[in-house]
Amino acid sequence: MPSLRVSAPVGLLDLDALRAELEVPGPFSPGALVEARAAAAAPRLPELDRTDLPMLTIDPPGSRDLDQALHLERAGDGFVVWYAIADVAAFVTPGGVLDTELSSRGVLAEHGRVQRDAGVRGVQGDAASLLPDQVRPALLWRLDLDASGELTTTGVRRALVRSRSRLDYAGVQSALDDGTAGPVLELLRVIGGLRQALARERDAVDLPTPEQEVELDAQGRPSLVLRAQLPCEAWNAQISLLTGMAAAALMLRGALGLLRTLPPADPEAVTALRRSALALGVDWPEGTAYGDVVSGLDPTVPAHAALLTLATRLLRGAGYTAFDGEPPAQPLHSAVAAPYAHCTAPLRRLADRHVGEVCLAVSAGTPVPPWARSALPGLPEVMTAATRRANALERAVVDAAEAVVLQARIGERFPAVVVDSGAAGGMVQLLEPPVRVRCDGADLPLGETVEVEVIEADPVARQVRTRRVQPGPAQV
Repeated sequence: MPSLRVSAPVGLLDLDALRAELEVPGPFSPGALVEARAAAAAPRLPELDRTDLPMLTIDPPGSRDLDQALHLERAGDGFVVWYAIADVAAFVTPGGVLDTELSSRGVLAEHGRVQRDAGVRGVQGDAASLLPDQVRPALLWRLDLDASGELTTTGVRRALVRSRSRLDYAGVQSALDDGTAGPVLELLRVIGGLRQALARERDAVDLPTPEQEVELDAQGRPSLVLRAQLPCEAWNAQISLLTGMAAAALMLRGALGLLRTLPPADPEAVTALRRSALALGVDWPEGTAYGDVVSGLDPTVPAHAALLTLATRLLRGAGYTAFDGEPPAQPLHSAVAAPYAHCTAPLRRLADRHVGEVCLAVSAGTPVPPWARSALPGLPEVMTAATRRANALERAVVDAAEAVVLQARIGERFPAVVVDSGAAGGMVQLLEPPVRVRCDGADLPLGETVEVEVIEADPVARQVRTRRVQPGPAQV
C-alpha cells in the first residue's frame, strides 16, 4: 500500500466515532493543558548557543511541526552533517501531568491533519517546532563523514539553534534541477547520493512506493492522487537514517537504549518472491539480493507494482527492542541493514524523546536521567499499540476518501492492475483515479491489466468493492 499524506482537510468521517472505534486517546486533561501553556512560555533552555549555524528545514508545504533542521559542510575530503532535532524534553517535566498523558499515547499526533489537540500545540507544535527565525532548544548532532559518506565520529549536545530557511521538497528539487540551489542543497545531493550507494552496498531495502494524497478538487470534493517521491526527498531521508543509525551505535556502545528492529527476511519468503518476480517477467539474476531488485522497481509498471505489493510482506514484524546491560541478540533493522533507532521525530513519537536522552548521556559520558531509563522497558508495548492505532486511523481516512471518490461511479468500468491475488479475490490498482481496492473473483492474473466494475462504494463502512469484467467474445 502506498504511504498516505493528507494534504487537505478531510471532512469525510465522524472523527469522534472513529477515535472511539479505534481507541484513539481523547483530548488532554485541563491539568495537562495548563502545564503545556506554562512550558511553552518558559522552556528549559541550554547554555550552548549555536544560532550561528545557518540551519534550514525541508518539509511538505504547510507543515508546522518541524522536527529537524540541517546544515551541511565540507571538511577536507569529507563532510560535516549538523542535524538539529526539536528538544521536547525542554518543555515536558518528568512525572508531570502532561508527561503522564503523553507517555500513554506513544504517537503524539495520531494523524497530522486529522487529530490535533490545539491545547498542546504549544509543546508538540509551534513552541518546540524549528520554525524559521525562531531560537529553539534542540538536540544538535554533529556527524562527521569521510569522502565515501561513511560515518566516522558522532556527537550530540543540547544547544540553541535558529533556522534561516523553511523549504519544501518541490522548491528544493526545482532549485537543484535548474542550478540555482545554494551550497548546502548541493551537498545534500552529494551526501544523499553517497549514503544511497552505501545503503546498496549493505543490501538495504528501499521500496519505491508513491504517496497517496487526499486533496480537495476545485469543487471542494475529495480526490486522490499518487505522487512519486522526488530525488531530494530520498536524499533528505538519508540524513534522517544516518542520524538514526548513529543513535543506535551510541546506545549499543552505552549498553542501554531502544532500537527499532526488523528481523531478516525469511529465506523461503525471499525465494517465493523471486519465483513471483520471474513469473511476472521481472528480471532477478541468480545471487542478486532482494533489496537490490525491489529498490529498483518502477511502481508505474504493472508487473513492478504487483511485485512491490508482495515485497511489503517481507518487511512485516518491525518493532521496538529495549535493552539495559546486555545488547539484544538481534539488533538489526533488516530494511536499513544496520542497527537503527527512531530519534528524529520527537514532536510525533514518544520514543524519540527517550532515545535522545540516552544518546546525550552516552555522548557526554554522564548517567542517563532516571526518568528516561526507567521508561525504556515499557516503551515497546506503548509504541506498538500507538503505531497500530495510527496506522488504522490513516487507513480509515484513505478508505473513506476512496469510497467518496467512487460513490458516484458505481457501475462504471475502469482499467486496473492486479497487485494481489488469492482464492477469494485480490486487490487491484485503478489507473485513474489512483485507488487501490478489493476485487472479487478467484484467479486474478497477478501483474496484468484487467477491466473492473465498481459494485460498491460505501463511505460510512469505508469499503469499496469491484469485480473483474470478463472480456466478451471476439467480434467477427
